[in-house]
Amino acid sequence: MISVAPARDLSGPIDSHCHLQSLPPDERERALDDARERGVRGFLVPAIRLAEADEILALCHRHPDVWCALGVHPHDAASWQPGDRERLRSLLADPKAVAVGECGLDFYYDHAPREAQFRALREQWELAVELDLPVVVHNRDSNEEMLGVVREEAFRDLRADFHSFAGGRAMAEELLAHGFSLGLSGMITFPKADNVREVIPILPADRCLVETDTPYLAPIPYRGKPNRPAYVVEIARRLAEETGESYAEVCRRTGEGFFRLFRKAAE
Repeated sequence: MISVAPARDLSGPIDSHCHLQSLPPDERERALDDARERGVRGFLVPAIRLAEADEILALCHRHPDVWCALGVHPHDAASWQPGDRERLRSLLADPKAVAVGECGLDFYYDHAPREAQFRALREQWELAVELDLPVVVHNRDSNEEMLGVVREEAFRDLRADFHSFAGGRAMAEELLAHGFSLGLSGMITFPKADNVREVIPILPADRCLVETDTPYLAPIPYRGKPNRPAYVVEIARRLAEETGESYAEVCRRTGEGFFRLFRKAAE
């Protein structure tokens, strides 16, 4: 495992996936303050579309503990145009942009044609490999298709966080064999989410991340309410219950896993 600088505070969890840009501007600052008061030590904000990149970067530059991923979500894949790859390359030169994404496939909603989703996915992954940046991956109802892309020779050196993972144990085993990380969201607290909890025993210590996916998927006891980064504490606590570790140990190792994957955030 890559060591983390002693100055890095891993006494609390890092929310590795929170869409702060989806909140009204005044609520973003309040959400960050509330999370810090509960001990949250870092935040990664993934973009949905390139049009919001400048706003997200401005937020990140106001806070030393906030970083971002920049890219195009599968819901917006139809917006991916010639020239966007070069525009994204330029945006990713910013020191606060530590990953490509959120990108992937979503065949549950099919908000964009599947051909457009595959095109945007491959172009973003190719750029990530070229720049040696990780990708933040969205995958819903597209397991086999996603694994098909993962197996392509062009992505042999890809580094990735499959966020809010719910693909089951068999898919997890293949993704972990590729060296990828998996993000655990509030779903691990849902009574019927055995497909999420069943992967916990096979997760390497340094390839497990915790996240809220704010404003979605609020964990118990906040289920049904808008999610917030402060609630990542509940996810880390549930992970500790599942593994038999202390809460402090979960925070330490998931934090180290975060900085192992998102190397620019540790610079």
